[in-house]
Formats: sequence, structure tokens, C-alpha cells
Amino acid sequence: MASQDWFDKDFYKILGVDKSVSDADLKKTYRKLARQFHPDSNQGDAKAEARFKEISEAYAVLSDKEQRAEYDQVRAMGGGARFTAGGAGQGGFDDVFSGMFGGGGRGGQANMDDIFAMFNQPGGGFGSGRFGQSSGGFRGFGGPTKGQDVTASVTLDFIDATKGETMTLQGATGRPMKVKIPAGVTDGQKIRLRGKGHPSPDGGEAGDIVVQVTVRPHPVFTRDGLNLRVTVPVTFTEAALGATIEVPTLGGAPVKLRVAPGTPSGRVLRVKGRGVETAKGTGDLLAEVEVAVPAHLDDRAREALERFHEVEPQENPRADLMAKASAAR
Repeated sequence: MASQDWFDKDFYKILGVDKSVSDADLKKTYRKLARQFHPDSNQGDAKAEARFKEISEAYAVLSDKEQRAEYDQVRAMGGGARFTAGGAGQGGFDDVFSGMFGGGGRGGQANMDDIFAMFNQPGGGFGSGRFGQSSGGFRGFGGPTKGQDVTASVTLDFIDATKGETMTLQGATGRPMKVKIPAGVTDGQKIRLRGKGHPSPDGGEAGDIVVQVTVRPHPVFTRDGLNLRVTVPVTFTEAALGATIEVPTLGGAPVKLRVAPGTPSGRVLRVKGRGVETAKGTGDLLAEVEVAVPAHLDDRAREALERFHEVEPQENPRADLMAKASAAR
């Protein structure tokens, strides 16, 4: 099952696409929106940052075939449906990314306890920091009461989120507890640790711990599923004549890429295997070329460009654009 968010949020509407949208069109739409609302392009704009997170959450679900199928099934149950606060009858909400890090269904959830094992803690709840919002659930009519769930929040740097991190949290008893965050976790993901919450008061199932993850944006890289995207400026001469350039990688040494002669802005160069590495697979590094136009020219540079303008091919780069616009009238 999925989180309550899947009932409340229309991910197709958030991205502005139809339910039948293809994977290619979905990715194209996401990239356009991500560039528009990325925090790097909207410094200090809280609304843009919130919109970026909303877009990223929607794309993370719809770009994964298994999660998209599960999401469509959940939404088909009806917008009026609601989960209880974690009773075993409804099952509560599972990790939004359970399909990515361990499969779906109850078998996948059983694995979640192994993946996100807790250490040095007999099973009590949290009691300090940002913990403490508890919720309980009822197993069913005449059945034992499920222990209360406990919610928690953790914040990770972008690199830690891609590589995985073990977080030490403080419990109600004052003893430290460790939670393993898997490689590839994304902003807004909820991780459910089954049976690690408050014990049942009458012998029922113990509650769960639900950890919500916040990932700080990176100044250079963005996520595209398991791929990493980076925009790489090149000069006009590098794009026109071709060049070998250096491109940064996440947490590693730069790599060299060949820019072919005549490369336009927007062309994407791929570096295999330099994306996010998870148990499910490894993504690539996608370097998008952006031709940088010099803001200031000295006299010699201006004269050289004017001479080039006299001999450059006499073709209108906007001809196709104008023809399509005219035909659509």
C-alpha cells in the first residue's frame, strides 16, 4: 500500500500531464518544470522551492513503472477513502519507495525491517528532538489494539542521500538508535520501520516508526530517477568547432567529454555509470550543453565576430519555427 499522500495528491495534475502520458513525454515535462522551479534559479523563493519538491515527488512515483501502477490502483479506490492512523486492518501507509528498495507487498515490507534495522533499542518510542507525534490504530472489531506509531524527520545532504547514510537518533530512554537510510533516497520519501514503535497495551502488534526524509538541494546536480543531471556551459567556439571539456562528477574526479563540432545548446552528453548507485541499479551522468554567450567583447573580438558574420552560412535558424507557427494558424 502507499501513503495517505497518494490519496490526497494528484501527481498527474501536479505535472500537468494526462494519465496516459508516455515515459518520454513524462520525462520531458519533468525536465522543463524542474529547470523552471529549481532552487538555483529561484534563490530565496519559498514557493518555487515547494513547487520543485512537489514536482520531484510526483515524478519519482510516476517514472517508476511499479510505483506508477500501484499509485493508479490506489487512486482508483476513490478519493474519499482514507487510511486509519496505522491499524493492521488497513496496514497504514508503506514507504513511497518500497518498490525501489525492496519490492512491493508484504514480502517487500518484511525486508524493510532488515534494510532499516534499528540497533541498541528494545522497541520504545522516540522522545526528543523532532520526534513525538504519535498515532495509534485498532486491529479490528474485538481485536487487540495496535501500538502507537511514531513519526520522525531527518535531513540529509544531497551526496549522503545518493550514497546512503546511517543516522543516529535519540530515543525516549536516552539511548541512541541507528537507522540506515538506503542509497538513492529522495526528498519527501517516507521510510516505515514496522514494529519499531510503541508496544501494544493489550498484547497486539507493536506500532511503527515513520521517518520522513528531507534532502537538501545540490548547487550543481539534480536527480532524474537514478540519473544525475548537470548543466555544462561551453563557449561558442567550443560548440562550433568541437572540443574536449571537463565535467564534474558527484563526489569524484572530473571526467572528460568530447563536444562534437556543431553541438547546439540542450544536447545531452551521457557518462555511463556515474549516476546514483542503488541495489536496483546504477544511473548515468547526463551533461546538458549550454552555449555561453560572452557578456562583454573587446574591440578585437567584436571585429573577429563581424568578419565571421560576413562569411557565415546564410541560413535562418528560425525558419522552421516560423513555418510551424504559420501552419498552425
